[in-house]
Amino acid sequence: NDIEFIRSTYYNMEELARFSSSVGKFVGYTEYGLYCAEYWNSDPSYLAQMRAQKETYCKHNIDID
Repeated sequence: NDIEFIRSTYYNMEELARFSSSVGKFVGYTEYGLYCAEYWNSDPSYLAQMRAQKETYCKHNIDID
């Protein structure tokens, strides 16, 4: 439960949107980021893929450290 997968989207060193496995959806931080987050959150298959990243990427590599 201590592991969190975060994927952030940046443009010109400004964070537009972020996916957090603890929230389970995208959150926008700018006007364009809100638009993108709404679009990504409306696609259930893409959300399922992002939610699975914690299991497939994070937990798979935790034993390396």
